[in-house]
Amino acid sequence: MGALSLTDWLVLALLCEQPRHGFAVARELAPDNELGSIWTVRRSLVYRSIDHLLDLGLIEARAVEPGIKGPHRTVMEPTRAGRARLHRWIEQPVEHPRDVRSVLLAKLAVRSRRGLPLAPLAQQQRAVFERVREGIQAKLSHSEGIARLTLQWRAAANEAIVSFLDDVVADEA
Repeated sequence: MGALSLTDWLVLALLCEQPRHGFAVARELAPDNELGSIWTVRRSLVYRSIDHLLDLGLIEARAVEPGIKGPHRTVMEPTRAGRARLHRWIEQPVEHPRDVRSVLLAKLAVRSRRGLPLAPLAQQQRAVFERVREGIQAKLSHSEGIARLTLQWRAAANEAIVSFLDDVVADEA
């Protein structure tokens, strides 16, 4: 099955919450809304994502509503395959620290909106970054110059991520 972008995942997640038309999905992904504060998506990209999810069989049209001032709006809903795929996605930790700010935060937000606990994913994620920490520490003692500077940055960023994950777990304790 085709690869999904973060935009695709968030559109699918919103449709799994409740059937909606593209305009309503775009409102949820505006910068002044919860998910939009993590990953802002322009309306045109929401509609492109809907087309992609339709092509993959992860969503389907449910109904057509008359538009208030414009064209009719097609209400979309997830298929069984779409729900299953989203469920698997929100259970998987990210592999790289660069994906924490966007992908991991999005996964945690989707879990929260679904009423799912955050600690299990945070704990899995912490284990991933413990391995990252070990790898950085192993290289740090043998490095110098710019390579050392870069590894020091990566070590500090990794520590911040682990601290954040510890806070997520502690908030649910």
